[in-house]
Amino acid sequence: MLTHKYNCLKAVGYIYFVVLIFSFLKSAAQQDTTLLTKNSRDKTQGPVIDSSKQWDVIDVLKKVFDKESPDSARNKPKKLVYSVMPAVGYSLSTGFAVDITANVAFYTNNNHKQNLSEMDVEAVYDTKIQKILISRATIWGTDNNYKFVTDLRLEKYPVSTFGLGTGTSQAKEDPLVYSYIRTYLTAYRKIIPGFYIGLGYALDYHFNITEAGNVDKTISDFQKYGETSSSTSSGATINLLFDNRRNPINPLNGGYASILYRDNPTLLGSDNNWSELQFDFRRYFRLSPRSNNILAFWTVWEFTTGHAPYPDLPSTASDMYNNGGRGYAEQRFRGKDMLYLEGEFRFGITKNGLLGGVLFSNAQSYSEFQTNRFQKVAPAVGTGLRVKVNKHSDTNVCIDYAAGLYGSRGVFVNLGEVF
Repeated sequence: MLTHKYNCLKAVGYIYFVVLIFSFLKSAAQQDTTLLTKNSRDKTQGPVIDSSKQWDVIDVLKKVFDKESPDSARNKPKKLVYSVMPAVGYSLSTGFAVDITANVAFYTNNNHKQNLSEMDVEAVYDTKIQKILISRATIWGTDNNYKFVTDLRLEKYPVSTFGLGTGTSQAKEDPLVYSYIRTYLTAYRKIIPGFYIGLGYALDYHFNITEAGNVDKTISDFQKYGETSSSTSSGATINLLFDNRRNPINPLNGGYASILYRDNPTLLGSDNNWSELQFDFRRYFRLSPRSNNILAFWTVWEFTTGHAPYPDLPSTASDMYNNGGRGYAEQRFRGKDMLYLEGEFRFGITKNGLLGGVLFSNAQSYSEFQTNRFQKVAPAVGTGLRVKVNKHSDTNVCIDYAAGLYGSRGVFVNLGEVF
């Protein structure tokens, strides 16, 4: 799904606006890009609401500023559908920040029978040296026979860490600054409909790592675990995948299940021999065939063996789109192993689909440093608003407020559903 997360924890001020750039390429088929036509039925998604009957932000702007332009021009099907979201904000942890996220949704075949493909680019710059450039893509081949996933990043990233385990306190805050290069590439081949096997390569390279030390002047877990000025994890991945979601930007029904094994040997350039086993399960229930009221559930389990570099250990929001654990800052919790669970109720507010809302809760637990056991849980709850910015790709801007333990709370903004 095409999501972007902008944390405004401890925010002093926040300014947010949305700009949409929609498709300008020539139509390639007679179907609506939203998945199927109004009277069609997909085996996993159920009846699909015709996007020509829906409203998004551009429709509102056209009504206000461009009343003479015919509505039919926007309702023609498009080959590519673009969305762009700039954001400006301020927080004590980042200072003044400028952020822009763009995505494009498309089908790779004119018959539109395969899943919706998507690509996104995100750039962030703030006054406290955080600089981020991310490019991610999920591309489906004809008849869903192949799936290609990429996650490429170049970051200079200051972040507050708090040690290992779920029971860490604010007094153990340990600010880190590092530069980071990520290269994840995976190719999947369909075994039977909905089921895939994937092979890939994953590189995590952190360098110029510096730490300020715990604010309470005690020895940090980073030092105890094995402080280094750089770290390299380079490994091969094998993945078993089930995915029958037609539109990962905003799934209406269906499910996703992934079992990933990653081996990082020194032979491929890793600092240490270590491995990771990850389970990622998601399920969506459409409560009414003629509405987009959805119950969604997401759980992730991660387990590591060997001595993984400290920055590569499972942590809050370490998923591909950095969306887990709303209510806490990224990397608030960290450990060798992780358990995560989230549930969300998505509902419409206006009949034309322009506005919607969500209620959600999540819980995360990380193994403690000394015992490597799960001993505590960090829950969070929240609510949010959905604003339709592109009715053709069914893309929402998601503005959520969530609160967790230790006074942690904040605003989280995403382009597309969180999961």
